[in-house]
Amino acid sequence: MKQTRFFFVYLLLLIVQICIFNYFRLSQFVVLSILPVMVLLIPIRNSTTTAMIIAFLSGLAVDFLSDGMLGLSSLSLVPVAFCRRSIIRLVFGSEVLARGEDLSIQKNGIPHILTGVIISTALFLAIYIWADGAGMRPALFNLIKFAASLTLSSLISVFITRTMTQDDR
Repeated sequence: MKQTRFFFVYLLLLIVQICIFNYFRLSQFVVLSILPVMVLLIPIRNSTTTAMIIAFLSGLAVDFLSDGMLGLSSLSLVPVAFCRRSIIRLVFGSEVLARGEDLSIQKNGIPHILTGVIISTALFLAIYIWADGAGMRPALFNLIKFAASLTLSSLISVFITRTMTQDDR
């Protein structure tokens, strides 16, 4: 039941991300993305390879169904999936991986969740903005875009965490 709920919530949030990319472009300085938190919260029992495949397909779907450059989200999201276990080990401790328990605000607390979200979103945005600009935009523009996007995406992603996770206690 828990796996099925996660799958449907993930698909719903994927549709939300597609709508964000299509209809809610705030400015040229902000890339609003909830994809990194979605990948970070893939259940621990899934391997890194599975997470990378899910990330690739998710990024491809978002790019194909929105007005983005095909492959840009996948290019940025697969490294997040690759580093997912390392981020979890760094922020939440290796006990979480050893026990195989999923992440949630109730179990791990907002400071830990926010830290994990910021790291995964920063990795995603660094690659996304670098690849999207392809050396054509000034460094100051890219830094402003990175800071604004990281701030807004991270704050929204913390709320997404509550939607994607359930407390088992």
